[in-house]
Amino acid sequence: MAGIGRAFRRGPLFDMPMPAFFDSIRPGRATSRGAAAAVLLAAGLCLVWSVPAARAAGPYALSGRVVDVSDGDTLTLLAGRDRHRVRLASIDAPETGHGRQRPGQPYGQAARKALAGLVAGKTLTLHCFERDRYERDVCDVPLSDGRTANRVMVETGLAWANRQGGGKYLRDEAMAGLERQARDRRLGLWRQPGAVAPWDWRWQCWDALENGRSASIC
Repeated sequence: MAGIGRAFRRGPLFDMPMPAFFDSIRPGRATSRGAAAAVLLAAGLCLVWSVPAARAAGPYALSGRVVDVSDGDTLTLLAGRDRHRVRLASIDAPETGHGRQRPGQPYGQAARKALAGLVAGKTLTLHCFERDRYERDVCDVPLSDGRTANRVMVETGLAWANRQGGGKYLRDEAMAGLERQARDRRLGLWRQPGAVAPWDWRWQCWDALENGRSASIC
């Protein structure tokens, strides 16, 4: 790596104009190992620079119409001609069922219907933080009354504050208090004894069934 750095800093390719740079590496011309390394490094930088701004670090806005609600923390937004799957930030709602090996949780369908009642068919501007590994936009979903759908789901007892991974997904610090209030008032899913958090359900139930282990939890 040090050799690449020296070639790029000190070689004659560093100071030449870009057309001359690419002319210097056209087929038929001799190229040193250092120059070849510099070419590879330059190509890598070009790829980095070509990444769209929306994929770069930092918050961004996403405006469109909600055309689908698949569960209590996931919706689909139609922005222009593009469909965006959106994961509500800071919360985790009870799972809906996905076949025999992925049964749903109590209140899963109730949570889906509640979120649909808040956002379905509406044109909204979301405040987004990033795209997750499933290519979903992770967003807060502001409502016309000044609240967010994220907070409403937790304060009505239809979602957990997302403490998965030691709380690394918990962007809204108010969520823990809202969950505690809903639990104390026995709202929604907190009416049932021993409510299981969705991140535990996915592991203790879904993963067990998919891998042939017993799963008394579900």
